[in-house]
Amino acid sequence: MRPEEYFAEVEMAWCPGCGNFAIRRALALALSALALPPERVVLVTGIGQAAKIVHYLRVNGFNGLHGRTIAAAAGIKMANPSLTVIAESGDGDLYGEGGNHLLHNIRRNLDLTVIAHDNRVYGLTKGQASPTAPQGYTTRAQPFGVLSRPLNPLALAIALGAGFVAQTFSGEVEKTAEILARAIRYKGFALMNVLHPCPSWNRVQTFAWYKERLQPVEALGHDPADRLAALSLVLSPGEDRLPVGVLVEAPPEPTWEERHPVLRQGPLVGRPLPRPEELRPLLAEFL
Repeated sequence: MRPEEYFAEVEMAWCPGCGNFAIRRALALALSALALPPERVVLVTGIGQAAKIVHYLRVNGFNGLHGRTIAAAAGIKMANPSLTVIAESGDGDLYGEGGNHLLHNIRRNLDLTVIAHDNRVYGLTKGQASPTAPQGYTTRAQPFGVLSRPLNPLALAIALGAGFVAQTFSGEVEKTAEILARAIRYKGFALMNVLHPCPSWNRVQTFAWYKERLQPVEALGHDPADRLAALSLVLSPGEDRLPVGVLVEAPPEPTWEERHPVLRQGPLVGRPLPRPEELRPLLAEFL
């Protein structure tokens, strides 16, 4: 399929100049490059501006609760591992409300691709700081500046052993699409953090601000097999340089679906439902 064939013909509610448009196109390019039929792809989102993408692409979609994006995606993948399941939402939804699900599904190593739209703000609810906003960043909700240190999702994923960790910039659509395709193809948990501007609420981290600070890891000679070197890159102090590219791509390990004794017997979706007479003895134990 051509990339445009993945686009749903609906009116989009994103603000002009939003990086979400570019991320949508990058994902369509990646799906096209991988020749994935829409009926075999499930896009799962939560709540937020980024989460609206589920309505703007012609694939199977599940739009769930705020912060429960990865939880719903995990359930879908466990029920039918043959599907390509992509969890996609904003930095608030995935790293704030959904931070606990991020942690433990990295540990499980489900075969999921998680795409975070990282613009440092909650765009749907008028621009308060997200967990990735830098200390001192001021908003209407934080007039004295953000007091907490920012969450570093890349360092978190690398330290927890995620098999594939990458960061890109929405202004580089083709490069983002290329790495997205690698993340989707990777067998295991893949985290893709996509930096992008929010022209409506974030007047600090603008398109130009990002372009001045991007540092392709390929130019540094970085080896994605070197997890400690990747951690050093993302832990460098300050925001004068923002590493972009594939930070970690480890040899695949057995996934949760392959290790779980029940799931190894085959997908839940293909199993016959138990008959009532089989359930009665089990239910009687609880009476």
